[in-house]
Amino acid sequence: MRILSGIQTSGELHIGNYFGAMRQHVAFQDTGEAIYFLADYHSMTSIRDAAERRRLAREIALDYLACGLDPERSILYRQSDLPEVCELSWILSTLTPMGLLERAHAYKDKVAQGLSADHGLFAYPVLMAADILIHNADVVPVGQDQKQHVEMTRDMAQRFNNTYGEVFTLPEPQIEEGVAVVPGVDGRKMSKTYGNTIRMFDPDKKIKKAVMSIVTDSKPVEDPKEFDANLFQLWRLFADAPECEDMKKRCAAGGLGYGEVKKDLLGRLLAYFEPMRARRAEFEKRPDDVEAILADGAQRARATAEPVMAAARAAAGLGPSG
Repeated sequence: MRILSGIQTSGELHIGNYFGAMRQHVAFQDTGEAIYFLADYHSMTSIRDAAERRRLAREIALDYLACGLDPERSILYRQSDLPEVCELSWILSTLTPMGLLERAHAYKDKVAQGLSADHGLFAYPVLMAADILIHNADVVPVGQDQKQHVEMTRDMAQRFNNTYGEVFTLPEPQIEEGVAVVPGVDGRKMSKTYGNTIRMFDPDKKIKKAVMSIVTDSKPVEDPKEFDANLFQLWRLFADAPECEDMKKRCAAGGLGYGEVKKDLLGRLLAYFEPMRARRAEFEKRPDDVEAILADGAQRARATAEPVMAAARAAAGLGPSG
Protein backbone atom coordinates (compact mmCIF):
# COMPACT_ATOMS: atom_id res chain seq x y z
CA MET A 1 0.00 0.00 0.00
CA ARG A 2 1.42 3.35 -1.06
CA ILE A 3 0.58 6.26 1.25
CA LEU A 4 1.15 9.86 0.21
CA SER A 5 0.74 13.21 1.90
CA GLY A 6 2.24 16.68 1.67
CA ILE A 7 2.45 19.71 3.88
CA GLN A 8 2.50 23.23 2.53
CA THR A 9 5.60 25.28 3.32
CA SER A 10 3.64 28.44 3.98
CA GLY A 11 4.25 28.78 7.72
CA GLU A 12 5.95 27.27 10.74
CA LEU A 13 4.38 24.14 12.18
CA HIS A 14 2.67 23.91 15.56
CA ILE A 15 1.10 21.36 17.88
CA GLY A 16 -2.10 21.42 15.81
CA ASN A 17 -0.09 20.14 12.82
CA TYR A 18 1.60 17.55 15.02
CA PHE A 19 -1.53 16.03 16.55
CA GLY A 20 -3.62 16.52 13.42
CA ALA A 21 -1.19 15.07 10.86
CA MET A 22 2.50 14.62 11.66
CA ARG A 23 2.03 12.04 14.40
CA GLN A 24 -0.11 9.93 12.06
CA HIS A 25 2.39 10.34 9.21
CA VAL A 26 5.17 8.92 11.38
CA ALA A 27 2.95 5.98 12.35
CA PHE A 28 2.15 5.20 8.69
CA GLN A 29 5.81 4.25 8.17
CA ASP A 30 4.92 0.94 9.80
CA THR A 31 1.87 0.22 7.63
CA GLY A 32 2.98 0.81 4.04
CA GLU A 33 5.21 2.63 1.58
CA ALA A 34 5.09 6.19 2.90
CA ILE A 35 5.87 9.19 0.67
CA TYR A 36 5.82 12.75 2.06
CA PHE A 37 6.67 16.00 0.32
CA LEU A 38 7.25 19.62 1.27
CA ALA A 39 4.73 21.46 -0.90
CA ASP A 40 6.75 24.52 -1.90
CA TYR A 41 4.98 24.89 -5.27
CA HIS A 42 1.70 25.15 -3.37
CA SER A 43 3.17 27.77 -1.04
CA MET A 44 3.57 30.12 -4.01
CA THR A 45 -0.11 31.05 -3.71
CA SER A 46 0.60 32.79 -0.40
CA ILE A 47 4.38 33.27 0.06
CA ARG A 48 6.01 35.75 -2.33
CA ASP A 49 9.46 35.85 -0.71
CA ALA A 50 11.93 33.35 -2.20
CA ALA A 51 14.27 33.27 0.80
CA GLU A 52 11.34 32.77 3.16
CA ARG A 53 10.04 29.87 1.06
CA ARG A 54 13.41 28.12 1.24
CA ARG A 55 13.69 28.80 4.96
CA LEU A 56 10.26 27.34 5.66
CA ALA A 57 11.00 24.22 3.61
CA ARG A 58 14.16 23.63 5.67
CA GLU A 59 12.31 24.29 8.94
CA ILE A 60 9.53 21.84 8.12
CA ALA A 61 12.02 19.19 7.02
CA LEU A 62 13.73 19.58 10.40
CA ASP A 63 10.36 19.33 12.18
CA TYR A 64 9.46 16.09 10.42
CA LEU A 65 12.84 14.49 11.09
CA ALA A 66 12.64 15.59 14.73
CA CYS A 67 9.16 14.06 15.10
CA GLY A 68 10.40 10.66 13.97
CA LEU A 69 10.14 10.54 10.20
CA ASP A 70 12.79 7.99 9.21
CA PRO A 71 14.29 8.57 5.74
CA GLU A 72 15.23 4.88 5.65
CA ARG A 73 11.59 3.81 6.00
CA SER A 74 9.88 6.61 4.08
CA ILE A 75 10.51 9.15 1.34
CA LEU A 76 10.75 12.85 2.18
CA TYR A 77 11.34 15.31 -0.65
CA ARG A 78 10.77 18.89 -1.81
CA GLN A 79 7.90 19.15 -4.27
CA SER A 80 9.92 21.45 -6.55
CA ASP A 81 12.62 18.77 -6.83
CA LEU A 82 10.06 16.76 -8.82
CA PRO A 83 9.01 19.32 -11.48
CA GLU A 84 7.30 16.56 -13.46
CA VAL A 85 4.25 17.25 -11.30
CA CYS A 86 3.82 20.52 -13.20
CA GLU A 87 3.66 18.65 -16.52
CA LEU A 88 1.12 16.23 -15.12
CA SER A 89 -0.83 19.15 -13.68
CA TRP A 90 -1.15 20.62 -17.19
CA ILE A 91 -2.24 17.27 -18.66
CA LEU A 92 -4.92 16.92 -15.99
CA SER A 93 -6.04 20.54 -16.39
CA THR A 94 -7.03 19.86 -20.01
CA LEU A 95 -9.63 17.39 -18.71
CA THR A 96 -10.79 19.22 -15.59
CA PRO A 97 -14.13 21.06 -15.87
CA MET A 98 -14.22 24.65 -14.63
CA GLY A 99 -17.33 23.81 -12.64
CA LEU A 100 -15.42 21.21 -10.62
CA LEU A 101 -12.85 23.79 -9.53
CA GLU A 102 -15.48 26.43 -8.86
CA ARG A 103 -17.05 24.13 -6.28
CA ALA A 104 -13.85 23.80 -4.24
CA HIS A 105 -14.55 24.83 -0.63
CA ALA A 106 -10.88 25.59 0.13
CA TYR A 107 -10.68 28.12 -2.72
CA LYS A 108 -13.76 29.96 -1.49
CA ASP A 109 -12.49 29.93 2.11
CA LYS A 110 -9.05 31.28 1.22
CA VAL A 111 -10.44 34.06 -0.94
CA ALA A 112 -12.76 34.96 1.95
CA GLN A 113 -9.65 35.15 4.18
CA GLY A 114 -8.12 37.71 1.84
CA LEU A 115 -5.83 35.65 -0.40
CA SER A 116 -5.57 36.83 -4.00
CA ALA A 117 -7.99 35.05 -6.32
CA ASP A 118 -5.28 34.13 -8.83
CA HIS A 119 -5.07 31.16 -11.14
CA GLY A 120 -2.65 29.30 -8.87
CA LEU A 121 -5.10 29.34 -5.99
CA PHE A 122 -7.99 28.41 -8.28
CA ALA A 123 -6.08 25.52 -9.87
CA TYR A 124 -4.63 24.28 -6.55
CA PRO A 125 -6.71 21.04 -6.67
CA VAL A 126 -5.20 20.13 -10.07
CA LEU A 127 -1.65 20.40 -8.78
CA MET A 128 -2.67 18.45 -5.68
CA ALA A 129 -4.12 15.77 -7.94
CA ALA A 130 -0.83 15.62 -9.86
CA ASP A 131 1.09 15.22 -6.58
CA ILE A 132 -1.04 12.19 -5.74
CA LEU A 133 -1.45 10.57 -9.14
CA ILE A 134 2.19 10.84 -10.21
CA HIS A 135 2.96 8.21 -7.55
CA ASN A 136 -0.28 6.25 -8.08
CA ALA A 137 -0.86 6.51 -4.35
CA ASP A 138 -3.43 4.15 -2.85
CA VAL A 139 -4.20 6.14 0.30
CA VAL A 140 -4.07 9.85 1.07
CA PRO A 141 -4.42 10.72 4.77
CA VAL A 142 -6.16 14.08 5.01
CA GLY A 143 -8.25 16.14 7.35
CA GLN A 144 -11.96 16.49 6.74
CA ASP A 145 -11.35 19.88 5.09
CA GLN A 146 -9.15 18.26 2.39
CA LYS A 147 -11.39 15.29 1.64
CA GLN A 148 -13.04 17.15 -1.23
CA HIS A 149 -9.66 17.60 -2.94
CA VAL A 150 -9.03 13.85 -2.91
CA GLU A 151 -12.51 13.28 -4.36
CA MET A 152 -11.65 15.80 -7.09
CA THR A 153 -8.41 13.89 -7.71
CA ARG A 154 -10.41 10.71 -8.24
CA ASP A 155 -12.66 12.55 -10.71
CA MET A 156 -9.65 13.80 -12.70
CA ALA A 157 -8.06 10.34 -12.73
CA GLN A 158 -11.30 8.79 -13.99
CA ARG A 159 -11.61 11.40 -16.74
CA PHE A 160 -8.05 10.67 -17.90
CA ASN A 161 -8.54 6.90 -17.73
CA ASN A 162 -11.85 7.10 -19.62
CA THR A 163 -10.31 9.32 -22.30
CA TYR A 164 -6.88 7.77 -22.84
CA GLY A 165 -6.90 4.38 -21.10
CA GLU A 166 -6.20 3.06 -17.64
CA VAL A 167 -3.10 4.74 -16.19
CA PHE A 168 -4.00 6.14 -12.79
CA THR A 169 -4.97 4.44 -9.55
CA LEU A 170 -8.02 6.02 -7.90
CA PRO A 171 -6.77 7.07 -4.45
CA GLU A 172 -8.80 6.71 -1.29
CA PRO A 173 -8.93 9.50 1.29
CA GLN A 174 -8.17 8.30 4.79
CA ILE A 175 -9.84 10.40 7.46
CA GLU A 176 -8.39 9.48 10.81
CA GLU A 177 -11.21 8.89 13.25
CA GLY A 178 -10.67 10.46 16.64
CA VAL A 179 -7.85 12.75 15.52
CA ALA A 180 -8.06 15.88 17.59
CA VAL A 181 -9.01 19.22 16.07
CA VAL A 182 -6.63 21.24 18.18
CA PRO A 183 -7.93 24.60 19.42
CA GLY A 184 -5.70 27.64 19.35
CA VAL A 185 -5.00 29.90 22.29
CA ASP A 186 -8.08 31.95 21.34
CA GLY A 187 -10.44 28.96 21.08
CA ARG A 188 -10.64 28.88 17.28
CA LYS A 189 -8.96 26.06 15.35
CA MET A 190 -5.21 26.37 15.77
CA SER A 191 -3.89 27.92 12.57
CA LYS A 192 -1.00 30.09 11.49
CA THR A 193 -3.61 32.14 9.62
CA TYR A 194 -5.18 33.17 12.94
CA GLY A 195 -1.85 33.67 14.74
CA ASN A 196 -3.14 31.53 17.64
CA THR A 197 -0.58 28.74 17.64
CA ILE A 198 1.72 27.01 20.11
CA ARG A 199 4.92 25.90 18.37
CA MET A 200 6.53 22.83 19.88
CA PHE A 201 10.02 23.83 18.76
CA ASP A 202 9.98 27.43 19.96
CA PRO A 203 12.24 28.45 22.87
CA ASP A 204 10.80 27.60 26.31
CA LYS A 205 9.98 31.23 27.11
CA LYS A 206 7.98 31.66 23.93
CA ILE A 207 6.06 28.42 24.54
CA LYS A 208 5.33 29.56 28.10
CA LYS A 209 4.04 32.90 26.85
CA ALA A 210 1.73 31.15 24.38
CA VAL A 211 0.37 28.70 26.97
CA MET A 212 -0.22 31.44 29.53
CA SER A 213 -2.11 33.46 26.91
CA ILE A 214 -4.76 30.75 26.40
CA VAL A 215 -8.12 32.52 26.64
CA THR A 216 -10.39 31.47 29.50
CA ASP A 217 -13.57 32.84 31.03
CA SER A 218 -13.57 34.99 34.16
CA LYS A 219 -14.92 32.41 36.62
CA PRO A 220 -13.27 32.58 40.05
CA VAL A 221 -11.29 29.63 41.41
CA GLU A 222 -14.16 28.33 43.54
CA ASP A 223 -16.62 28.01 40.62
CA PRO A 224 -17.01 24.81 38.57
CA LYS A 225 -15.24 24.86 35.19
CA GLU A 226 -16.25 23.66 31.72
CA PHE A 227 -14.16 20.60 30.90
CA ASP A 228 -14.81 21.19 27.17
CA ALA A 229 -13.21 24.66 27.25
CA ASN A 230 -10.23 25.12 24.93
CA LEU A 231 -7.72 25.10 27.83
CA PHE A 232 -8.81 21.63 28.89
CA GLN A 233 -8.95 20.40 25.27
CA LEU A 234 -5.28 21.31 24.97
CA TRP A 235 -4.46 19.78 28.36
CA ARG A 236 -6.13 16.49 27.35
CA LEU A 237 -3.66 16.05 24.48
CA PHE A 238 -0.99 15.26 27.07
CA ALA A 239 -3.03 13.29 29.62
CA ASP A 240 -4.14 9.67 29.83
CA ALA A 241 -7.71 8.48 30.41
CA PRO A 242 -7.53 8.23 34.27
CA GLU A 243 -5.98 11.70 34.47
CA CYS A 244 -8.72 13.11 32.25
CA GLU A 245 -11.40 11.53 34.41
CA ASP A 246 -9.85 13.00 37.54
CA MET A 247 -9.57 16.46 35.95
CA LYS A 248 -13.19 16.29 34.82
CA LYS A 249 -14.27 15.67 38.44
CA ARG A 250 -12.11 18.55 39.66
CA CYS A 251 -13.71 20.86 37.10
CA ALA A 252 -17.19 19.90 38.26
CA ALA A 253 -16.32 20.29 41.95
CA GLY A 254 -14.81 23.78 41.71
CA GLY A 255 -11.70 25.01 43.48
CA LEU A 256 -9.54 24.66 40.38
CA GLY A 257 -7.72 27.70 39.04
CA TYR A 258 -6.96 28.20 35.35
CA GLY A 259 -3.41 29.26 36.21
CA GLU A 260 -2.76 25.89 37.85
CA VAL A 261 -3.97 24.05 34.75
CA LYS A 262 -1.86 26.22 32.44
CA LYS A 263 1.29 25.53 34.47
CA ASP A 264 0.56 21.81 34.42
CA LEU A 265 -0.09 21.92 30.67
CA LEU A 266 3.20 23.74 30.09
CA GLY A 267 5.15 21.11 32.03
CA ARG A 268 3.49 18.25 30.18
CA LEU A 269 3.99 19.87 26.77
CA LEU A 270 7.68 20.54 27.34
CA ALA A 271 8.28 17.02 28.64
CA TYR A 272 6.38 15.42 25.73
CA PHE A 273 8.34 17.23 23.04
CA GLU A 274 11.74 17.26 24.79
CA PRO A 275 13.13 14.18 22.93
CA MET A 276 11.99 15.66 19.62
CA ARG A 277 13.48 19.05 20.48
CA ALA A 278 16.80 17.34 21.22
CA ARG A 279 16.72 15.48 17.88
CA ARG A 280 15.92 18.68 16.04
CA ALA A 281 18.83 20.47 17.67
CA GLU A 282 21.16 17.70 16.44
CA PHE A 283 19.82 17.92 12.87
CA GLU A 284 20.20 21.71 12.95
CA LYS A 285 23.94 21.20 13.42
CA ARG A 286 24.06 19.08 10.24
CA PRO A 287 22.35 21.10 7.47
CA ASP A 288 24.24 19.20 4.76
CA ASP A 289 22.83 15.92 6.07
CA VAL A 290 19.29 17.30 5.92
CA GLU A 291 19.84 18.46 2.35
CA ALA A 292 21.24 15.03 1.46
CA ILE A 293 18.09 13.39 2.90
CA LEU A 294 15.89 15.60 0.70
CA ALA A 295 18.05 14.96 -2.37
CA ASP A 296 17.89 11.21 -1.80
CA GLY A 297 14.15 11.49 -1.23
CA ALA A 298 13.75 13.31 -4.56
CA GLN A 299 15.71 10.61 -6.36
CA ARG A 300 13.58 7.85 -4.83
CA ALA A 301 10.37 9.82 -5.52
CA ARG A 302 11.39 10.16 -9.16
CA ALA A 303 11.86 6.40 -9.36
CA THR A 304 8.18 5.89 -8.49
CA ALA A 305 6.97 8.83 -10.58
CA GLU A 306 8.82 8.20 -13.85
CA PRO A 307 6.96 5.02 -14.89
CA VAL A 308 3.59 6.66 -14.18
CA MET A 309 4.57 9.81 -16.06
CA ALA A 310 5.85 7.78 -19.02
CA ALA A 311 2.59 5.82 -19.16
CA ALA A 312 0.51 9.02 -19.00
CA ARG A 313 2.52 10.68 -21.77
CA ALA A 314 2.34 7.61 -24.00
CA ALA A 315 -1.40 7.19 -23.42
CA ALA A 316 -2.06 10.85 -24.23
CA GLY A 317 0.06 10.76 -27.38
CA LEU A 318 2.84 13.00 -26.11
CA GLY A 319 6.42 12.53 -27.26
CA PRO A 320 7.68 10.10 -29.90
CA SER A 321 5.75 6.96 -30.63
CA GLY A 322 7.27 3.92 -29.05
